[in-house]
Amino acid sequence: MNISVLRADYENPEHQRAIPFLLNEYANDPQGGAEPLSDAVLNSLVSELAKRPFAFSVLAFVDQKPAGLVNCFESFSTFACKPLVNIHDVCVLKAYRGLGISVKMLDLVTQIASERGCCKLTLEVLSNNSIAKSVYKKVGFVAYELAKESGSAEFWHKRI
Repeated sequence: MNISVLRADYENPEHQRAIPFLLNEYANDPQGGAEPLSDAVLNSLVSELAKRPFAFSVLAFVDQKPAGLVNCFESFSTFACKPLVNIHDVCVLKAYRGLGISVKMLDLVTQIASERGCCKLTLEVLSNNSIAKSVYKKVGFVAYELAKESGSAEFWHKRI
């Protein structure tokens, strides 16, 4: 079994097919919302990512078949006055789970963020996703809090 992990090239036709395929598989999973992506998203995702200079993706292939994806966006920490990377999507197809693929992909994300001079990585995880939490802890993530008396951060959103 050959596992390869690399930074996606949004101009590469193989990567252009793999990214929406993998994200759709994630979207169909209960941890991703259990609903498929729209045709509009599937057809324009990679071109829209390519328009954003602060976006990058990491892909994993097993025996040259798409197996995992991480989508990331550079942002900015005002407290550190440095860039940071938000890890927006992490997915590994069910057939390839347990092979350490997510750790390999997150290691590459860390390397890319370091090269960009970032001060930290951020991500969101569902409270009941114990498997993902275990992986994130394994690679050094912790729940975010500034001071114990202030409590931990919560991720909120507002659809517009």
